[in-house]
Amino acid sequence: MTTTSKTPLGTYLKACRSRLDPATLGFASGRRRTPGLRREEVAQLAHISSTWYTWLEQGRGGAPSVAVLNRIATGLMLTEPERAHLFMLARGHLPDVRFSAEASIAPRLQRLLDTLECSPALIRTATWDVVAWNRAAAAVLHDYSLQPPSERNILRQIFSRTRVDMPDDESIARFVVGAFRADVTRAGADAEIVQLVDELSQLSPVFAALWQDNDIPDTGGGTKRLHHHAGGPLELEYCGFAVDGRPDLRMIVYNPATPADAARVRELMARDPSDTDSNGQADPPVPESASAADSVASR
Repeated sequence: MTTTSKTPLGTYLKACRSRLDPATLGFASGRRRTPGLRREEVAQLAHISSTWYTWLEQGRGGAPSVAVLNRIATGLMLTEPERAHLFMLARGHLPDVRFSAEASIAPRLQRLLDTLECSPALIRTATWDVVAWNRAAAAVLHDYSLQPPSERNILRQIFSRTRVDMPDDESIARFVVGAFRADVTRAGADAEIVQLVDELSQLSPVFAALWQDNDIPDTGGGTKRLHHHAGGPLELEYCGFAVDGRPDLRMIVYNPATPADAARVRELMARDPSDTDSNGQADPPVPESASAADSVASR
């Protein structure tokens, strides 16, 4: 019987165990034919039989269960990207997401936002809390620095306004709720938004009704048209981008649609911040609806 790993999964498992230090994990560090852990040691750490683990490396025994893969990932001390790769090799799809809320972002992400001088841009979590933005976003969309972090939630800002109860805004509200639901589910954050959903359901009958509808919209880039209290009409094209290594984050970039729109954005950024009435700013950003966002305008 051959003991050679003949499958991508077996090759990957062997590579992962070969880089681990046996002594660090409590195993004897005497003479070994190959570096790293032995198969039986990985099996011990993963709480599975050594025979079953050996079969996995040899490409025998069928696809392992999710529970077994998670135990192996823990035993091999895999990172989240490495765990995802393990699942792709073993089962052909990514593992179920495990939501992890982090209030901070890497400085490189803020620097990236800051390079977009005339394009309002922000980063939000899967639960739609805004965690970073640039100067253009503060001037054109909303200055989140005027609020404590606990109040920088896009959904709360939208549905705390009485105008959301107006019939003209129903299509926008429907899209926002559906997109929010999809983001939360995709990130595995359903438990984290229970309190927010309860709060908004009591605050807004529109939100309560739409949340019960379970609609999921077709999201993508689009156009946001708004009337800024100081800058007048603005047209912004926008797209959403995933953030590598942070599945809980999404970056939204609003690009001026015309040179005239870009000039108005620059004018707004040049204004004295003390002249800005935070209650008169444009709507909070409503991401990714080419149809719904077309009708967004401050009132």
